[in-house]
Amino acid sequence: MRARLWPTMNQPTQSPDILLENSLQSGRIHSAYLVSGAGETPLETAVRFARGTVCQADPQHTRPCERCSACRRSTPAEDPLPLIAKPAEGPRFRQIGDHPDLYWIEIPEKKTRVLIEQVRELQKALQLGSHEGGWRTAIIADAAWLHPSAENALLRLLEEPPANTSILLVAPIATTLLPTIRSRCVRVAYPAEHSRPLRGEDVDEEVENLVERLDGITKLGMSGLMDWAEEYQGARAEAAESVDLMLSVAGDWIREKIHEQADEGHITSVERLDAYKTLLNCRRELVRRNANPRMTAERGLFALRASMSQ
Repeated sequence: MRARLWPTMNQPTQSPDILLENSLQSGRIHSAYLVSGAGETPLETAVRFARGTVCQADPQHTRPCERCSACRRSTPAEDPLPLIAKPAEGPRFRQIGDHPDLYWIEIPEKKTRVLIEQVRELQKALQLGSHEGGWRTAIIADAAWLHPSAENALLRLLEEPPANTSILLVAPIATTLLPTIRSRCVRVAYPAEHSRPLRGEDVDEEVENLVERLDGITKLGMSGLMDWAEEYQGARAEAAESVDLMLSVAGDWIREKIHEQADEGHITSVERLDAYKTLLNCRRELVRRNANPRMTAERGLFALRASMSQ
């Protein structure tokens, strides 16, 4: 049952919370949602909505109600089982709480991507029908880290979704997903990552250190930039996470410089705008193409350094 409540799928006219609340109250739940934004809010929203789809309370009341048996069973476990890539060693997906009609997928242990096998297993489970005769909802918590083959498998699932089923994709940045996937989802967009503060007493120490180094980037030559990029060697999962943080902070930092130019009445440097686009592309390639973290960091740092020389 597909809802037609919005002018377009990609541009909701309501706030994210109201949009989803209206879906639950009306019973017009779409087959797919893309929940994006910074921090834990998108994931918390997805979990709350998923639980609301199986809540047994009157639709006119707040859902999940936290009182019915479905809500008690869908309460997320404090220490859930980790997902394992090899089915003989553990699950590739799990339930939310103990509810059989709520599914959860994330990156398995010791992997850097959501795997095609996970999507295929979810698809098989959804084809079996509801355990309790009602709605079924699946959350893909690390949608930004889908392997390309997993994205293709997911696209086929979204093209022919099972009846009475909704799939929620959660990602910090919506554009890390294929346009064909985004076009099949109702967009639920929270503020993007640029809301992170870069300076002040409440800034995270790691972010503060990165900003301090970025402030001094004009003093670094090519060898200094390469030495910085060399720090992102080692196991890919940890290196990729560190590079993604550096690129994210660097994007906020160069945007700060662009705003400073505008505030001073200067024309925004094309080189700085290009550097910002390069940082975004680097982050996408890090996610979508398994790009080498060190080389990705090097490319981003060179673009920043060049833009500040203009």
